Amino acid sequence: MLEWIIGFYGLQFVALILLVIGSWFIWDRRFKTKHGQQVPQGFVRTKEVSIDPTTQKKLVVYMHPDTGERFYKEED
Repeated sequence: MLEWIIGFYGLQFVALILLVIGSWFIWDRRFKTKHGQQVPQGFVRTKEVSIDPTTQKKLVVYMHPDTGERFYKEED
């Protein structure tokens, strides 16, 4: 009985760890594809500007008027 309980909670713990690790990689990949130096075609510059807290680079926000998708261009 004790082995079943340990196995049950151990499996849940492993599933939670895999979910956290998978989420981290998905989030990282999604963000990295939405910023850079080359603005994709169809995007319009907005008045939004922010500073990336990790790199201290200025990011200017561009938006696609049809889809609402946002792109962050790094500027010096």
